[in-house]
Amino acid sequence: MRLTSYGAALGVTGSCHLLEIGDARFLLDCGIFQGEGQGERNEEPLPFDPKSIDALIVSHAHLDHIGRIPLLIKAGFRGRIISTRPTYELARISLLDSARILDYDARRANRKRAKGEPRVEPLYEEEDVLETLDMWNEYLEYDRAFAVGDELEITAMDAGHILGSSFLCMTLTEGATRKKMIFSGDLGNVDKPIIRDPFVPPEADIVLLESTYGDRNHQPFSNTRREIVEAINETIARNGNVMIPSFALERAQELLYVLYEAWRDGELPKHAHIYLDSPMAIDATRIFTRHPDCYDEETVALASSGGNPFRFDALTYSRHTDESMRINNHSAGAIIIAGSGMLTGGRILHHLRRNLHREECSVIFCGYQATGTLGRKIVEGELQVEIMQHIIPVRSQVHTINGFSGHAGQDTLTWWAKQTNAKKILLVHGETRAKEALGTHLAKETRTTDISVMPFGEPIEL
Repeated sequence: MRLTSYGAALGVTGSCHLLEIGDARFLLDCGIFQGEGQGERNEEPLPFDPKSIDALIVSHAHLDHIGRIPLLIKAGFRGRIISTRPTYELARISLLDSARILDYDARRANRKRAKGEPRVEPLYEEEDVLETLDMWNEYLEYDRAFAVGDELEITAMDAGHILGSSFLCMTLTEGATRKKMIFSGDLGNVDKPIIRDPFVPPEADIVLLESTYGDRNHQPFSNTRREIVEAINETIARNGNVMIPSFALERAQELLYVLYEAWRDGELPKHAHIYLDSPMAIDATRIFTRHPDCYDEETVALASSGGNPFRFDALTYSRHTDESMRINNHSAGAIIIAGSGMLTGGRILHHLRRNLHREECSVIFCGYQATGTLGRKIVEGELQVEIMQHIIPVRSQVHTINGFSGHAGQDTLTWWAKQTNAKKILLVHGETRAKEALGTHLAKETRTTDISVMPFGEPIEL
């Protein structure tokens, strides 16, 4: 039995882990690399034979966990693709959107290429995504064992990260040898709206553990809610607009929940205009309404009382381009939620281009900003940035409100890992500082003595 990481081992993105049990080969996630200087890594050939993989098991639907699956299919993978049903539904809209963006970027690059330069081809096309979705037809249910083969049995448990996210409790069998292993996927923050907190894991021999926020904790969500409402009110009082870059999956829906409660309770001006300006986030919101079985107790109670954070008078969905452009008619009082969360593309760039230079406006970051992204540059205080080939001065107020993070902080990661009583913990999905800090903290707070950072491309015997 051995495990090799081919992504999320040197940084946060590109989750991809090859699990070998005897002659059987299983892949845990197959995500895309994101951030400055990372795009070229997606164009490299996959460092294993896709035709040899028996099954791909997906933890959740964020692109850094699913974004290379169409490449896997193009390279000859014909095995099984397995996840929870909500993960499949969210992955469908995410991958189709990704294919459209890749096609747009390739077309734009080809228009600008010099004579004689080779054409730029997208990583994959919509047809590749549709073929992927045709193969993706097996679903895990929380707390129910699922046999992938004689060598591997999986029980998915709610990771509390996004709708349908899972940590994977696995029984590995090779001859007379049996091991219990858990892949954390991405573990969620606690006490957040809509979905549940991460489930308590069972005991295990080996844990493959994410470490995105392994070096810090998040503030209580009640503080986060107060901060975002205050930042919005201050901006509206200055006659400015509020721009909130947001991931379409989970973050946008959580923001709607908070804004709905604040608007309902009179904490926001009744004349405020809230826009969800993202077709993918709108589609994702519809998927949320189909899966109340994943809601936490508070959201179930809200729905039972007739409240609906996804439909209220102050909220407008802007699906089409002309609807998005009409938001520009607001010089003040607009609260604009748009993708992407790290400013790597999407409609938020248009709103930043029009508003970032205005001192009366605000940008509110509610999540992690990877190294090299436009979001990270603004958060770190750059005085001017390039947006859509224009140099824009950063004069708007910049707020970083990390309590919205979908990732567990150090204390939650430590609590969760402690429940497993694992003999071995392998750290992935974090920048070097975060992994080292979490490793040191786990060594002090748990009984696990074998704690190490997972290397890239080097097999680890289990």
